[in-house]
This record gives sequence, C-alpha cells and structure tokens, in this order.
Amino acid sequence: MTIRDLIEGKKEWRAHMARVKALPKDYQIVYREIQKYLFKVAPVELSDGTDLISGIVDLFEEGAASGKGVLEVTGQNVAVFCDDLIRVSSNN
Repeated sequence: MTIRDLIEGKKEWRAHMARVKALPKDYQIVYREIQKYLFKVAPVELSDGTDLISGIVDLFEEGAASGKGVLEVTGQNVAVFCDDLIRVSSNN
C-alpha cells in the first residue's frame, strides 16, 4: 500500500462520514452502533467491510428520504439486522 493509497482511502472515509453526518440524528446513532458491532464481530476484511458499511448508508439515506424512522429500516433488533448483513455478505 502506497502513501497515495492511504491518502485516497482517507478522502473516501471522510466523504463517507460526511454522508453519515447528513443523516437524521436517530440514523446517525444507529449507524455508529452498527459500525462498532461490525468492526468487532464481522468476519470480513476492512475493504469488504467498507463496502458493507457504504451499503448501510445507502439504505439509511433511502429510508430517511422516505420519511421512515431508522427502526423501520433495521427492525427493532439492530443486532439481528447486523447478523443478517454479515451472513449475506459472507455468502457473496
């Protein structure tokens, strides 16, 4: 990995986090908890995890644009939502 790769990765992460900060507050809170859970539990490489996390932001942006609450998107049990994401991403 070169310095250029590190810089590009950092730019991408900042852009990703800017998207998260643009979400409604309840979505941001649940996103941070999902992120912590996935980084601790998920058996995925960081590059795969980044795609997974970006997909979550996409889903959350769609839910917020539709006027749904975050738990309408994830379901009441966010841990089960995370486990399902891990299972689906492991099968791909």
